[in-house]
Amino acid sequence: MFLTTKSATLKLPLLILFLFLAFKANAQQVFSNTIYPLTDFRHPLDIVPPALAGSFGELRANHFHSGTDFKTNQRIGYPVYATADGYISRLRVQNSGFGLALYINHPNGYTSVYGHLSRFSPKIAQQVKSIQYKNKSYEIDEFPNADLIPVRKGEVIAYSGNTGSSGGPHLHFELRDTKTELTINPQLLGIQIPDNIPPVIYSMYVYRLNGKPFNEFTPKQYFQVVGANGKYNLNKVNTINLSGEVGFGIITTDKHNGLSGTNGVYSIELEVDDKIIFTSALEKFSFENSKAINSHIDYPALITLKRSVQKSFVDPGNPLQIYSNLVNSGRINFNDDKLHQVKYIITDSKGNKSTLLFNVKADAKAVINTPTQPAGIPFSYTKLNDYTGDDIRVIVPKGTLYNDLNFTYKKLPKPQHNAFSAIHQVHNNLTPLHIGFELWIKADSTLTNYRNKALIVNTNRSSQGGYFENGYVKALPKNFGSFFIAIDTIAPTIVPVNIANGKNMAGISKMSFRISDGLSGIKSFNGYIDGKWVLMEFDAKTANLWHSFDERTLAGKHRFELIVVDMKENVRRYTIDFYR
Repeated sequence: MFLTTKSATLKLPLLILFLFLAFKANAQQVFSNTIYPLTDFRHPLDIVPPALAGSFGELRANHFHSGTDFKTNQRIGYPVYATADGYISRLRVQNSGFGLALYINHPNGYTSVYGHLSRFSPKIAQQVKSIQYKNKSYEIDEFPNADLIPVRKGEVIAYSGNTGSSGGPHLHFELRDTKTELTINPQLLGIQIPDNIPPVIYSMYVYRLNGKPFNEFTPKQYFQVVGANGKYNLNKVNTINLSGEVGFGIITTDKHNGLSGTNGVYSIELEVDDKIIFTSALEKFSFENSKAINSHIDYPALITLKRSVQKSFVDPGNPLQIYSNLVNSGRINFNDDKLHQVKYIITDSKGNKSTLLFNVKADAKAVINTPTQPAGIPFSYTKLNDYTGDDIRVIVPKGTLYNDLNFTYKKLPKPQHNAFSAIHQVHNNLTPLHIGFELWIKADSTLTNYRNKALIVNTNRSSQGGYFENGYVKALPKNFGSFFIAIDTIAPTIVPVNIANGKNMAGISKMSFRISDGLSGIKSFNGYIDGKWVLMEFDAKTANLWHSFDERTLAGKHRFELIVVDMKENVRRYTIDFYR
């Protein structure tokens, strides 16, 4: 039956729309049971084609990457657009972290996040500066009312930059569930990146688990992988002889089309004899669990070999919700003397796949003896663990360990310089911790006059913070290691860059300084012109501190004072007169 001209005119746009939506729906990742909106959001930049410096869920130090990093041609200043209608729900300025950042709540239940910005749009910048002067603080974290700063889809809200902990100019972009604050892979919500390149598989590891907790003593065997274009095999190996309980791990990355760098993969599936026994998929995750990346990977291999091996078995204390299809937590028993086919399927966010195929022969003769582990004190991942020894107490809260642990401790000689206790070796740095632990170290009697300056440092003399109480200095280190008590009595340094006493600053847009602290770290900085607080902006990466002159500083003579305080309340003051 043929359509009339009129009916064809009406139905053709609908047909095109249907085909478009069908195409978009096919892009929906198969590992998600959630139906996401695919047409609500636009790209936050107009750089075409988009290129990534970092993908969602990519492996980073102590965390999964929580968003998508868009390249900006190694420049700052590109317009950043609101990806959908909404309102500015959070204004954040940090010395580190995201630097200058904006959050927009959208009517569809999602929040978009824009980080490492160089500056805000004028209407937003005005609000930010007003809050900074009200709070007398460069760093702010404000949650405006919904009617204060409404924005429209495609409106310029800021400009791309390199502020905060950024390693170079780019835009960090996230999409979050507004209610749960789970961060979600933006490519699942229609933020498409050109990509027809399957992931790359570099190597595979076998772990002889044999019913024991995974740790640095777990025997492992490396296998080189060869192949290309999505098809991979073990190099010069067809069959691996194994026995007992075994786990596998894999090193893999992904690349998008064009100028994108090397990024992370979306999902890892492991099959044995065509049955899925492990799936990890980076659809979304909570920030409170992101540090569990150190349980997801072979942490000892990262520390000792600098290799990021993604384990395909799950530690019992791992809180991540990225796993599914688990059979015995991914631990496989090869005890039947049969030949088994093992298959890895690695997928990126666009659905491109790579496979690694190999055989395993269950062979009772293939036993590898597990090395003897040092004797220690049993710590359980299921409960709080409390160790008290001579001059030390270690409290490991429930939820800190990913596996049971044989805890070890050793007391070592006192360092010669700036030390008020012996060195206390608290286990080792190869055991990852989820939330850190409480450490008490008893102070020498010589600390008496410096109690308010005391802190705990590791043997690299990196501050762990701390305070004196009842004869002990107490702190909350994030990782095991070797620690002792030191003091910080030295004030921060202030180095003027473009200003000096009596200088005429007319025609100069800002006064600049470099500030630093040798041990405990900078707590605060405050600038005053003629006794009135003025905004000092700070870049922690470069230690640059500056004040941009505005209408508050008129022509004439002025007095400027800068006060920098460290975490132990050591104060440095810098005072000069200048002219405008």
